[in-house]
Amino acid sequence: MIRNITLITLLACATLPFSVVSAPLTPAPEHSFSAVLVAKFITQFHYKKNKLDDTQSKAILSKYIDIMDPNRNIFTQKDIEKFNLYSSILDDAIRDGNLSPAFSIYRKYNQRRIERADFALQRLTQAFDFTIDEQYQFDRSESSWPKDKKALNEIWRKRVKNDILTLILSKKSDEEIQKRLDKRYKRIKTRSKQVKPEDVYEAFINAYLITIEPHTAYFSPRTSENFNINMRLSLEGIGAVLQTVGDYTVVKKTIPGGPAEMSGQFQSEDRISSVGQGVDGKMEDVVGWRIGDVVALIRGPKNTVVRLQLLPKGNEDSPGKIVTITRDKIKLEEQHAKKSIIEVPNGNSTSRIGVITIPTFYMDFEAARHGDKNYVSTTRDTRKLLKELQAEKIDGLVINLANNGGGSLPEAISLTGLFIESGPVVQVRDSENKLDINEDTDISIAYRGPVIVLVNRYSASASEIFAGAMQDYGRATIVGETTYGKGTVQQVLDLNRHAPRNSPILGQLKLTMAQFFRVNGDSTQNRGVIPDIKFPTAESSSELGESALDNALPWARIEAANYKPYGLIRDDLSPIQARHLARIKIDEGFQYLQAQAEVRKKALTKTSVTLLKTTRKEERKIQRNERLIRLNKFRTSIGLSANKMSDLENDNEVASAEDEKFLDEVKNIRVKEAAAILADLITQSDTNIKVTQSNTQDSNQKN
Repeated sequence: MIRNITLITLLACATLPFSVVSAPLTPAPEHSFSAVLVAKFITQFHYKKNKLDDTQSKAILSKYIDIMDPNRNIFTQKDIEKFNLYSSILDDAIRDGNLSPAFSIYRKYNQRRIERADFALQRLTQAFDFTIDEQYQFDRSESSWPKDKKALNEIWRKRVKNDILTLILSKKSDEEIQKRLDKRYKRIKTRSKQVKPEDVYEAFINAYLITIEPHTAYFSPRTSENFNINMRLSLEGIGAVLQTVGDYTVVKKTIPGGPAEMSGQFQSEDRISSVGQGVDGKMEDVVGWRIGDVVALIRGPKNTVVRLQLLPKGNEDSPGKIVTITRDKIKLEEQHAKKSIIEVPNGNSTSRIGVITIPTFYMDFEAARHGDKNYVSTTRDTRKLLKELQAEKIDGLVINLANNGGGSLPEAISLTGLFIESGPVVQVRDSENKLDINEDTDISIAYRGPVIVLVNRYSASASEIFAGAMQDYGRATIVGETTYGKGTVQQVLDLNRHAPRNSPILGQLKLTMAQFFRVNGDSTQNRGVIPDIKFPTAESSSELGESALDNALPWARIEAANYKPYGLIRDDLSPIQARHLARIKIDEGFQYLQAQAEVRKKALTKTSVTLLKTTRKEERKIQRNERLIRLNKFRTSIGLSANKMSDLENDNEVASAEDEKFLDEVKNIRVKEAAAILADLITQSDTNIKVTQSNTQDSNQKN
């Protein structure tokens, strides 16, 4: 194990003289020590065999610059040419603990940021002509670097103009616009002056790690501390995982059972532009803020209200929406498995379809360790729900894993065991190519009836292990969207456990150590689990999921484990697929989901907006009208009142007392269709059984 390695073999500096560095933005001795240690761990123990060489050095430089200036509006081409002098030495610098090149680049970045802020503040005092037809390119991530300062000034002139126009269209007064943007641009300068050496080191070392694989990362002492605080305090707040992307704080995911998740109004990659306290408190512009400061505004005592203005990913011109959230503790019971029954009309009869929704794979390890016979776990709770559903005479079962990001691996294995006799469930291969096969050894089966597993693009890790095993055993039909594709295993290492005593806190390293493989030999990595019946509402895999991440490990295959399929013969699904497509073609709920997906897809391809006020205003009006039509078409189909344009103009996606019912209906669109598909499968299976019995009788008569 890594924890047993001594520093004597890694670095001969047991008496390294750590000291406090007074000079601004210069590396501390512990940063140099940490860099050497990280490089040793990565090159020796990472699952992906990696050689730290000149090729890697070029990639590190490119990623480091990209982390600082992702939109290519800070540095000029001349800056980049100067940085390229470091392109072949960063590998040696990391190995030697020489962080001077990294800090030199960052100091230039800080200088350029301050220059940009000064230009924006100066330009803000001058008038703009919004009758000129020109475009502002808000996404420059694929553009060439500005040639010189003149070209950079032109980019920022348009940026300031766009910031002003956006606020004009949001009906802000001239005084409010000036005040808000003056504060926003000054904040760029403030943030530049607040950067600490550990921030620079963390950015640089993570540039190195990202070039290897996206789930490997370094946490500085401060980031580690905040992470631990967040874990302790995550039971109170809004329940969302946030991350800085450019100038915005972005919602990466919501926590099952938290107010954000239960509101149903958050999408992955939503950008938070403003935060307000209480139901009518002033909205504070947080564009450009440090993430810690944004979190401090959002976090608060239970039962207090916070309002967030959310801007959808890719849609720069969207006015967004204001979501009102009552802070609360994460309701752990909301993370537990739950059951329901959906009755599906099926010819002259009705199919009773049981649904078990599993938000996460959980287990109360502490209670189990102390011998509590009533400890909660996904498998124990699901077994109980299965008994209840079977007592209620269900005809089939849907396991709903939509938005289930994973959790306990043992629970994914034991849950699979409820539906199969026994056998391997997942194979795990480590960095030394050693293979460990995790098996279900319980020969009992809790449910023998037909099963569908519903997944979507946010179903990941343990969810993919369960879904993949159920598919491989022929025990369930998988429906929904291709899953996320995270098939790797990480371990968090405390670097101080491998450092001399009394060393300064070095931080933590999250290291990818192994990879999951299904029992059929396929990896869940990158490709995810592909449904047998795929819903046409999926986000593009190039924009969402493991395959969208830089340097994600590729899909791989190994030998299949020794397993025997459960015995179900997979029927021809083409008739089921045809009925599914015919049904959703006229289903208002699915039409709503597909329309929303198309809007997001279209927004993601857009990289610029017009700065012509009349055109921009008309585009926004058309956008609102289209959104209102989409919304009301579905609302009226489920018996709810239609929204008015004034509702959307108040930045509310849904603005009536019927919100909760509407959001519940949206959440259940895919679940209801999964139940309908299962009813079709049951009917087809019954027909096949009757045909088989008839053929058998005919055969017996002939004999």
